Amino acid sequence: MSKEIVTATIGTTPYRVTLSEGAHQWFGDAPQSLGGGESAPSPHQLLLSALGACTAITVSMYAQRKGLPLTGIDVELFISAEQLTPPALTQIERRVDFHGELDDAQRARLLEIANACPVHKLLSGEIRIETRLAG
Repeated sequence: MSKEIVTATIGTTPYRVTLSEGAHQWFGDAPQSLGGGESAPSPHQLLLSALGACTAITVSMYAQRKGLPLTGIDVELFISAEQLTPPALTQIERRVDFHGELDDAQRARLLEIANACPVHKLLSGEIRIETRLAG
């Protein structure tokens, strides 16, 4: 299993987080309703963006390998939680729009491939989070 490493750091701006993995840097922030500046995506939006990016990339790679006439993909994601304390039931809805001269069978297959993207598999499986002090 490969290990991906991302660091998250908060400085003096309340709730604005600098995220990095070495070569890239991006930001997260809390909504204004929670005291943040809303200057960047919220943590939930960042999670959804990972699933959306993975979906679009995975489907695009498959379509290219199979020579399908896919010209673009739009992925729209929504998240809702029944409760915020464990065991929480979280639901993610993903709506995918495939562009191009695709027949119904090709669209159905691409939808299957969307469900096979690595982030979808990760979020659908059992997740164990271990938290400990650094150092």
